[in-house]
Order: sequence, then structure tokens, then C-alpha cells
Amino acid sequence: MGNKHLDGKVTLILGAAGKDNMAQVMARRFAKEGAKLVLAGRNEDALKEISEELGGSYCVCDITKKEEIDAMVEETVKRHGVLHSAIQATGWGYLSPFLESTEEDLVKIMNLQFKGPYQFFQACIPAMIDGGSIIQISSATATIMLDNHAAYMGTKAGIDHVVRTVANEFGERNIRANSISPGLTSSPMTEAAMSAPGLEDAFLKEYPLGRIGTSEDIAAMAVFLCSDECFLSGQNLQVNGGLTLRRNPRSHELDASIAQAMAKLES
Repeated sequence: MGNKHLDGKVTLILGAAGKDNMAQVMARRFAKEGAKLVLAGRNEDALKEISEELGGSYCVCDITKKEEIDAMVEETVKRHGVLHSAIQATGWGYLSPFLESTEEDLVKIMNLQFKGPYQFFQACIPAMIDGGSIIQISSATATIMLDNHAAYMGTKAGIDHVVRTVANEFGERNIRANSISPGLTSSPMTEAAMSAPGLEDAFLKEYPLGRIGTSEDIAAMAVFLCSDECFLSGQNLQVNGGLTLRRNPRSHELDASIAQAMAKLES
């Protein structure tokens, strides 16, 4: 391709240990744009496979363990001397009625979606000696409602606000920090849910641009945020086809849409 927007940019992507997940799609796009990749997550076999495919390297890291986060960033700097871009793309799509969320699950999701990203930013900032870009993958649900998703939504919203504080404090070091908010995204993670007849239809009418988002949409925004052309910082970018102009369907609407689709199939 022509000009590579990320030529030589040392890029760490955490959450890339799921086959063809959003982080892996981003990694493939970043490789095409000339980035030097370090891919991280918990599944070593998946990391080895994707890093070999893209000519990058990998680190095994559990985001809930500070010592593993620190070791991952130290290893990245040892290999490349610097860190230019850091993308945090882990998450847990925890669904639970509000009154049924257990203390154990709350601690788990706070560790995964608030404490872990917080400590990831803490580790990455000192390694960005020439400035850089930090990206947190958030969710439209940090802004608009979705039933039975309070713990997920709250922790995403909380870390979005931390991203703003990072942008404010470290802008003088030429470090940008932004979050990207997808809506419902077609990916291996959502494949099982989206296969339910009628479910996608219920969401689709809430998207002004008329389609469900893809991981490629998120990758395209991430490339811009990590390029030298970017003059954005402290922003939460709603890369979801206008979904936040409307809303997510309520749970009873989802149930009704699925029931209607099932009845059509059976008739």
C-alpha cells in the first residue's frame, strides 16, 4: 500500500489472545500500516500464532496482575527501546440483573475493567519517552443504557474518565489518551448471541448508519489515534454508526423480537 501511517511505531496491544477478536483485527491492520507489534494476553498459543503471522512478538499477561503488566511493558522496552502506542482491549461482557450481581463478580470485573487498565496506563506512560498514544477500548454502554449490564457499564465509564485524567496530566509529554466506544460488534465474542434469530434486527433499527459495527471500524479509528496526524486527546470516540443518538433495545424488546423471529421460522 502507499504511505504507511504507523511506520516503525512500537505498538503494544493487550487482549490479543482470542482468535480473530477485535485486538487481533487491530493487530493485522497495524501490521499493514508498518507498526512494530508486541501482542499480549493470557493464551500463549494464540499469541504465538498471531505474532508469527504478523512478524511481531508477544508477552503473556493477565491484566489483573500488576507484576505481569509491569513485566510486559519492561519486556517491550527491552526489545524495542521505547513504546509509542498502547492499546488496552481486554474486557468481560458480564450480564447480570442489578440485584443479582455477586460480590465475587463485582470484584472480578473491577479488577479486569478498572484496576487492570489503570495499572496498564501507569506502566506504559514512563515507557513513552518520545510521546505516544494510549487507547482504551470502551463501549457505547458507558454512555447509553443496556439492561442487565450495570457492572460492565460502570467500570467502562469509570476508566473512560481516568483516560481523560491521563490526557490532561501527560499532554505536556506529548502523550495522547483516548477511548473508543463500539456498539454491538460483529466478532467471535458476539457470534453466539447474534446468531439468535431476531436479535440483530432489534439492534439494527437503532443504528442511523444502518449496520452493526465491525472490528475493522475500530481498527481504522485506532490507526488514526496512533498516527502523527492525530491532534485528539482526552476524548471518548463513539465509533458505532450513530447508535448513541438513539438507544439500545430494552430486554423485553429483545425477547419480543427473538420470539417473533422464532415464530416465523416455525410457521
